Amino acid sequence: MHKPLLGINFFLGDVGAGLGPYLAIYLMSILQWDPGKIGVALAITSIATVIMQTPAGGFVDTTHRKRLLLIACAVIIALSTVTIALNNTPWIIYLCQVLIGAAAAFLGPTIAGITLGIVGSRRFTRQTSANQAWNHGGNVFAAIISAVLALWVSALGVFWLVAIMAVGLIICTLLIDPREINHERARGAIAQSQEENKQPSGLKVLLHDRRLMIFAFSILLFHFANAAMLPLVSQKLSSGSNAEQGIAFTSACIITAQFVMIFMAIFCGRKADTWGRKPLFLIAFAILPIRAILFSLTDTSVYLVMIQALDGVANGIFGVLFLLIVADLTKGSGRFNIVQGALATLLGIGVSLSNLIAEQIVEISNFDTGFLFLGAVGLVGLFVFAVFMPETLDKTTEPNVSVETELS
Repeated sequence: MHKPLLGINFFLGDVGAGLGPYLAIYLMSILQWDPGKIGVALAITSIATVIMQTPAGGFVDTTHRKRLLLIACAVIIALSTVTIALNNTPWIIYLCQVLIGAAAAFLGPTIAGITLGIVGSRRFTRQTSANQAWNHGGNVFAAIISAVLALWVSALGVFWLVAIMAVGLIICTLLIDPREINHERARGAIAQSQEENKQPSGLKVLLHDRRLMIFAFSILLFHFANAAMLPLVSQKLSSGSNAEQGIAFTSACIITAQFVMIFMAIFCGRKADTWGRKPLFLIAFAILPIRAILFSLTDTSVYLVMIQALDGVANGIFGVLFLLIVADLTKGSGRFNIVQGALATLLGIGVSLSNLIAEQIVEISNFDTGFLFLGAVGLVGLFVFAVFMPETLDKTTEPNVSVETELS
């Protein structure tokens, strides 16, 4: 295993997610914002990511300064997060959310590109599953520290923690020798050719492969159904308590799910090259409506935290399988990162729609109606993927090296 990559993914657990559901608690409990306004604040980050995601993927495909790009994104996210903690002016919060969203657009393609550039396609499954396991471990660590800070120091401690984790990410990035990164391999190219330059770029690249089109629509529905669930649970947990208790309960939700994600990442690393991609992804989709229904049936904090463990199954699978399927569909094309970016644009649209529409439904009706709406979207996604998406694993080629039980 490449240890600096594991370290980057560990610290990315807090930096990449940003404030996430903690921002919703901060805005509701401390700044007294209404759900509709909170939905805009959450969605504006996703919108910024959507706008930047495809250009980000294209830029990562072409740049040889991937380490510098990763460091710059970490600095922007850290400074923006701290600024939100120090200001309560709405337009400043919105601006910082835009900057966080724009910087976050580069993180996924950059780290995936660096990973592929260092380890190559044959060891990509093994390193990706390990990366994801360490990423979830970082989320667990950050959630535990966030709960401790909220209960015994300040609710604003979560903001400063993002900045501290960003420093750790920067240090691990600097530990990578730039000579280790094969930039042609990092973009999924076998060899540079004139033909590659004639291939479509941006979202147009999705239109040239039916499988990519189906996968794009599927992940849009996946994140439409999934993205707003944790923020809604966070608000439901904190609606009858203060911000500190809300952050502590939300941290418990995150810890529960992330522990499950660690094991799911290892499991996917072992089975993705033997079972195939589709069966595992169907499991992730099936979890979404089940989780939504269960959330609508209880207001008890302990049960809500336990139900959130199912998020670990769905997102643990998605985190690994997304990159593996993209690598399958772009192998040899030199378009690995730009396809990632184009797909992540659709993913971001799903996140934006999820937060905007679900928060509006809650404001008009209640939390249970919001959860059931998200569950219905998840059912549609399950049907689309099950019926129309083919298997992408080519079993005629030599399988990738599988993940080992140890991740160091």
